[in-house]
Amino acid sequence: MAIRNIIQVGDETLRKKCFEVTDFGPKTQQLIDDMKDTLFKADGAGLAAPQVGVLRRIFIVYAENKYYECINPVIVKQSGKQSGEEGCLSIKGQYGVVERPMKVTVKALDRFGKPFTVKAEGFTARAFCHEYDHLDGILYIDKAKSVSKE
Repeated sequence: MAIRNIIQVGDETLRKKCFEVTDFGPKTQQLIDDMKDTLFKADGAGLAAPQVGVLRRIFIVYAENKYYECINPVIVKQSGKQSGEEGCLSIKGQYGVVERPMKVTVKALDRFGKPFTVKAEGFTARAFCHEYDHLDGILYIDKAKSVSKE
């Protein structure tokens, strides 16, 4: 396992749409493990593959004392609204107020290609939406009502 470099806003990789994952072999397993180590070291709540320079539809979220590993995720249901402050490991020193759904249902594949569904609400739903946006080249600053610096 390794700590990967988290690319920063301005790098064009963050603005690209990611490709679906079709190979669930050792390279994908290694990427997910590296992303978990990188997220842990950065003390963040989520990390998407493009943030470490890999244009694949993978993200991880650490919430509720566990890791959610999502490959080729799709948000299939959302309801309610919440507005709150967000930051991003790829946009250091800034925070913005973003409106997100209060609840989401996500269908994804696990690291072995097995499908699963997860229902999330509150902070966890916010994290899922934030990371999902990264897979389409969208940053929270694109949706923020206001952005402030630390």
